[in-house]
Amino acid sequence: MTSSLPPTPSTQSTPSTHSQDDHLWLEDIDGEKQLAWAREQNALTVQACAKSPAFEALQQGILEVLDSNERIPMVSKIGARFYNFWRDKDHPKGLWRRTTLDEYRKAQPAWETVLDLDALAAADRENWVWHGADCLDPDYKRCLISLSRGGADADVVREFDLETSRFVEGGFTLPEAKNHVGWKDIDHLYVATDFGPGSMTSSSYPRIVKQWRRGTPLDSAVTVYEGLHEDMSVGAYRDNTPGFERDFVSRQIDFYDSETWLRAADGTLAKIDVPDDSLAEITREWMLIEPRTDWTVGGATYKSGSLLATKFDDYMAGKRELTVLFEPDDTTALDSHSWTRHHLIVNVMHDVVNRLEVLTPPADGKGPWTRESLGGAPALSTIAAGGIDEDENDDYFLTVSGFLQPTTLYIGTIGQGEPQVLKDSPAFFDASRYRVSQHFVTSKDGTRVPYFEIAAKDLQANGKNPTLQYAYGGFEIALQPSYSGSIGRAWLEQGGVYVIANIRGGGEYGPRWHQAALQENRLRTCEDFAAVSEDLIARNITSPAHLGAMGGSNGGLLMGNMLTLYPQLYGAIVSEVALLDMRRYTQLSAGASWIAEYGDPEQPDEWEFIKTFSPYENAKAGAAYPPALFTTSTRDDRVGPVHARKMHAKMVALGHDSRFYENMEGGHSAATDNKESAFMDALGYAYLWQHIR
Repeated sequence: MTSSLPPTPSTQSTPSTHSQDDHLWLEDIDGEKQLAWAREQNALTVQACAKSPAFEALQQGILEVLDSNERIPMVSKIGARFYNFWRDKDHPKGLWRRTTLDEYRKAQPAWETVLDLDALAAADRENWVWHGADCLDPDYKRCLISLSRGGADADVVREFDLETSRFVEGGFTLPEAKNHVGWKDIDHLYVATDFGPGSMTSSSYPRIVKQWRRGTPLDSAVTVYEGLHEDMSVGAYRDNTPGFERDFVSRQIDFYDSETWLRAADGTLAKIDVPDDSLAEITREWMLIEPRTDWTVGGATYKSGSLLATKFDDYMAGKRELTVLFEPDDTTALDSHSWTRHHLIVNVMHDVVNRLEVLTPPADGKGPWTRESLGGAPALSTIAAGGIDEDENDDYFLTVSGFLQPTTLYIGTIGQGEPQVLKDSPAFFDASRYRVSQHFVTSKDGTRVPYFEIAAKDLQANGKNPTLQYAYGGFEIALQPSYSGSIGRAWLEQGGVYVIANIRGGGEYGPRWHQAALQENRLRTCEDFAAVSEDLIARNITSPAHLGAMGGSNGGLLMGNMLTLYPQLYGAIVSEVALLDMRRYTQLSAGASWIAEYGDPEQPDEWEFIKTFSPYENAKAGAAYPPALFTTSTRDDRVGPVHARKMHAKMVALGHDSRFYENMEGGHSAATDNKESAFMDALGYAYLWQHIR
């Protein structure tokens, strides 16, 4: 569902209005005039960047990677079988399919198709995009399948029978909305959806969650909880773990603050008393807590980024006995954790490289947890592990991947020796020609910032190497080593150097790394990225004429800022599905949900710092900006196409070299299938190759 046109600005000067904004008309996302403008810009960009044999070769090389039948079909266990969603050349929209573990161990498993999305889309005459399935445990006979029109976050929900592989006639269905829905039992759902005027938050997510009984109209559902209009969203869910069945209600206050309640059978709520900015997870008798800021409780202080364990029932009864399972230091951070039936797998990053530990709680629930290593990643690679079925056994899947190392999938059982190789991903380029190195640079304020460099072994430090620098830098998301056949083919094999900058705002060193670049400190992401660029230039790896920068979403905002604040460092910039107009971002699509990250432009004191990292605000005539490409999607109802439209229009009006491409489908990923993904990826790479080779 696309967002409606924001209110027309008044003549009064406020932080959210543009008295001189000549491009407000582009905010009508689905307007005929606006779409005609987008198509015209698309045609110009395609003619300039995507009409050559070199582009065709680039696109085809990426598509072969995405469509390869040799890729690892990653699976998840639902009941007794293992499920996989798969796209390839013959199934561009995808197949939801299943197999047994014995079959999955084979090089060529026999798959049973559960749902053919291409056939469904043809029958329904809809461009369906898979959004996943929520299956009712412990029987796993019914699922709620979510389907998006054209890739938007909003989706429709339909009840599906796993035994017959058919949608349930007369079953639960929800119309298109940003739905939060889950099973309570076979005859009841917890539903947070668009119930009509006033039922959505300012962030465009549900404000009300209800309990809906089978066979009754949705408008008869009983309200469970109502949040505030200013909240981000609300929801409710049931944990059906045998012996530990519980219901929970959650209120997402903003992106990082939330409240959770235990819901009793009579509907009363008991709050789980942890800090609003912490993460709490309840599994069987245990609750794990990750505080985002230092937390003093029960006479002890626990560091931000720690992992703590406590008995859930005891905690709800008022006890505050917490066991520290992990505590970060200056170079380590918690990456993830996953339960098996009797153990907890903990994944820790040291300078963005992983190691795994298995922690086992004491049999009586008291005292220290035992620890043993589950292995570490090879040099400059990533290792990850997760329990396969935390209710059933101690089996786990483990993956190892690196920039030059195709992913390998292992299966193991804790306490039963080394894991065994299940699947190997194919190599899509000759990795023997390249090397990976990690470097550290000092940012403007003295902070040590890491970055990875992937380059040819015989690289000449002559300042002429075409270099692509990528980063994200937001929402506590870490960029770790991973294999990409597309980057190998489209960049490395073409003679380029590829760089990942682990800048602040991300999660490479836990919450502190993220919080160091929030709101009034947002420019630190730009300073860190610029420091990496300057180091590449100082090391003579490249030079501004041969250095390109790329990023998407929050990383696209970063690119807009590198364009307007550090134009002297780059030969070209690609900004994908980005926020760019930070004056009006809270009024566009789901923008209000990110106030905790960026600040509120409606508050004059906050607008004072927000405007320093608003590319649309800061683009000026007469500046020497490098060429820039802005890509987006009409169906992106998260960030929305408005930012890229307006930024490109303003850049052109100011006389700068700018290109624009808006995919009419695709949502926030800007693509609905592998073919569209290959085109969008190739467009970005081709644009950079035109300008920095």
